[in-house]
Amino acid sequence: MSDPRPGEASGEISGGAGRAGRVGRAALAYWRRSLSARVVATTMVLGLVMTVAIGSYLYNRVATGLVADAERVATAEALRLHRETQSQVDHTDKASVADLQQLAEQLVQSLAGGDGSRYAALVRSVGNTNTQQLSAVMPRGVGIVVPEELRQAVAANPDVQQTQVVSLVDPGTGAPLSAVVVGQQVSFPVVGEYSLYLVYPMSRERDTLSVIARTFGLGAALIVLLVGAIAWAVSRLVVRPVRQAAGVAEQLAAGHLEERMPTKGEDDLARLGKSFNEMAAGLQEQIVRLEQLSTLQQQFVSDVSHELRTPLTTIRMAADLIHDSRTAFDPAVSRSAELLHAELDRFEALLSDLLEISRYDAGAADIDVEPTDVRSLVARVVAAAAPLAQRRGSPVDVVAPPQPCIADVESRRIERILRNLVVNAIEHGEGRPIVVTVAGNDSAVAVSVRDHGVGLRPGDSAKVFNRFWRGDPARARTTGGTGLGLAISLQDARLHHGWLQAWGDPGVGSCFRLTVPRSLRAPIEASPLPLNPTVGLPVTVDVSP
Repeated sequence: MSDPRPGEASGEISGGAGRAGRVGRAALAYWRRSLSARVVATTMVLGLVMTVAIGSYLYNRVATGLVADAERVATAEALRLHRETQSQVDHTDKASVADLQQLAEQLVQSLAGGDGSRYAALVRSVGNTNTQQLSAVMPRGVGIVVPEELRQAVAANPDVQQTQVVSLVDPGTGAPLSAVVVGQQVSFPVVGEYSLYLVYPMSRERDTLSVIARTFGLGAALIVLLVGAIAWAVSRLVVRPVRQAAGVAEQLAAGHLEERMPTKGEDDLARLGKSFNEMAAGLQEQIVRLEQLSTLQQQFVSDVSHELRTPLTTIRMAADLIHDSRTAFDPAVSRSAELLHAELDRFEALLSDLLEISRYDAGAADIDVEPTDVRSLVARVVAAAAPLAQRRGSPVDVVAPPQPCIADVESRRIERILRNLVVNAIEHGEGRPIVVTVAGNDSAVAVSVRDHGVGLRPGDSAKVFNRFWRGDPARARTTGGTGLGLAISLQDARLHHGWLQAWGDPGVGSCFRLTVPRSLRAPIEASPLPLNPTVGLPVTVDVSP
């Protein structure tokens, strides 16, 4: 089998890292989403910390007790053995160094336990200056190092037992092993004082602590798992109603007003469910009442608009007759005929807008789109508004690219939006220049209408599309507007799945931007024109309509 190439190896590493990243992101998302997971994990971590703390405390207490018992047993037995050893030395008849050496080795061998539970060592005491001396007798196969402080303590108090816990090498396993060393002085004839050390390895205590540690570990694991299971069960009791409430709330938000939470019992969660259901019932009642009121209002507006058509037609015929004969009247009556004719035009426009709004409110509006060059719509609108712009002294410039800006739109509705924007800009432009910019990108076509008039105050850009809203209530309409133009324009833009947005600054002017997708229902990635014209405009070519 051939080794993988470097590229393949790096691909495998990057693939593994990608899978690990996906698993990590999924786990993090689950952690953020699941309240039960956080409760169970937190409870288990706290339970583990408490179990470890309590287990460590108990383990240390047990270990301390075992060491204390080992020292007590060792000192009692060592005292007895020391007395027997000293008695044998006192009653010996041996006087030569060789005989005393043999006696010392026999004593050390007899003191050592055959099962490894006890070892003995005999070394010359500190301060023994006798010229004749015995060789130190140490147990074979056991690495025992008598601490210097213990040797000094035995020499300083020859009649008192000295005890210390040391570490030695276990002859069976070769591992370090703690042991209790009890030292006391023994007096030999001829050679003087020697220190007898009895070593008691704590192997049984070590084994006992190992069993206790394993038991504590197993118990801690079982306790943590049990605590986690309890936390999971308790969290489900609490989280299940919360999840049910969230699901019912989502259903209510989706329009299923009859959804309710299942409730049983009389505890706090049952009270929560009953309160939630009462709230849902109240909301349903209010929503149904508002829907009925809205339906009646829409029907009223539609009926009134239709019913006004007949008398308005009669009034229009009479007004046209009077208007055509106004030259035969005196100046006051002639002026009244002109005002009546103008207000009738405005009244007809208002009725048309009310009917259009009622269709939008009823959800009956629909569009018939076809590929259209938006530049041509802009040209027609600007040409139609030229007489009004000339009267108000506001020149209208069109900035558009040389290539077509094609989008699937209904020409009548888009032209109505542009007409409303241009007329509003002329009315509020204070006689200053107005710039209409057309641009397109891969996903959308946009038209912005920029004026340099009174502008919009902070917060007005969100209200300007409300019905019958005026930025300055004291300002009179001079072009016969109905107050519904921008509201209808916003609905027209939404019907095309587009945007209609406003920006303004007092004394600087305002900018309205219409953005429509090139293909109906296709998402708009970004508008090709900035909403705030002070940020900068794309490079375009000036084309006059």
